Amino acid sequence: MPVQGDSNILGQPIGFPLLDWKPPQFPSRDPMEGSFCRLEPLDPALHAASLHEANGRDVEGRMWTYLPYGPFDTLESYRAWMEGMCRRSDPLFYAIVDRETGRAVGLAAYLRIDPASGSIEVGHLNFSPLLQRTPASTESMYLMMERAFNLGYRRYEWKCDALNGPSRSAAQRLGFSFEGIFRQATVVKGRNRDTAWFSVIDQEWPTLKEAFQRWLHPTNFDEMGKQRARLSTMTAENPRA
Repeated sequence: MPVQGDSNILGQPIGFPLLDWKPPQFPSRDPMEGSFCRLEPLDPALHAASLHEANGRDVEGRMWTYLPYGPFDTLESYRAWMEGMCRRSDPLFYAIVDRETGRAVGLAAYLRIDPASGSIEVGHLNFSPLLQRTPASTESMYLMMERAFNLGYRRYEWKCDALNGPSRSAAQRLGFSFEGIFRQATVVKGRNRDTAWFSVIDQEWPTLKEAFQRWLHPTNFDEMGKQRARLSTMTAENPRA
């Protein structure tokens, strides 16, 4: 149900006022520092070779199925794609660098950045096998969400192919609320794509932030580096606005 606010002089329901809210700035290219990873503005000279090698560990090419580009057979073709994308401000790409190895192991981007509405999306998620199912993968998403809400964005979006079960599960594990399916939303690689929509809004962020920080705390991992408590359990405790 939509959140109702006030009524106008005609008795019609209208949205609640945003008395002190101001449109936020565009996110910067400044790095984001975490305990497990560092997000750096994407630079082909620094990141293409490392990412291409890490991506190559997915020998079946599963990580490319739901993306509108790839796979890239050669480093040259991957670098050329990267050169065409990394100079833009929207989408704004970051390389996810493993702090232990210093190697880039994944990509993520802000996109559909709309300061006037206070809305921003995270997407172009491309996690190599070296990043998948690691604390760094979760921390990278936390860092990007934190920056967006610290800047003053009101709505943080996640969209994916409605058939992409792992992405849908990841969104809900990270605390996003499912909002529905946009049928026949676009065409990807010559095939229909229905798009699943998820979001987190600013009212939910303080509790969600605390859940991320509890999960990422060193005490949540045993001597083998395995989690003691699940993030999905913590984020499920976050009341939806």
